[in-house]
Amino acid sequence: MSNITWEATSEDDTNKLGSILAEAIPPGTVVALNGTLGAGKTRLVKAMANQLGIPAEDVVSPTFVIMQRYYGNKTLYHFDVYRIKDDDEFLELGPEEYFDSDGITLLEWADRVVNCLPHDYLRIDIEVLGETSRQFTISSVGTDLDNVPLQVKDALEAS
Repeated sequence: MSNITWEATSEDDTNKLGSILAEAIPPGTVVALNGTLGAGKTRLVKAMANQLGIPAEDVVSPTFVIMQRYYGNKTLYHFDVYRIKDDDEFLELGPEEYFDSDGITLLEWADRVVNCLPHDYLRIDIEVLGETSRQFTISSVGTDLDNVPLQVKDALEAS
């Protein structure tokens, strides 16, 4: 497991991180997004989508529909599992189909279904530090994605 911590002091910083993540995350990756309400999970997804040629304004939190699909340079499957009651309800959605695809699967409130996630995934924890300041902790879980946090760190330092 490798991880990095990075502080964004503005929405522009969050957009920069999202752009870098969109380039660094390989197809077929599951990304667990965790943070309180208003932490910036959907903002980060919008920034990633924008980098992949998907208009940010097309990206909405799928709280009531559970999952949105977006097509760009990479396909994004955007889940919001806030309203999911338990693992069984989540598994009824057939998440393995998305996890096993060539798309990137992004799950907001992923801690609610952590037992259902694949062995290898990327975890992004967002902590609110201030009105526009956020601390992002990006971790690889398992071994397949160990290089991703380091690639993100290098790209952030180079930008």
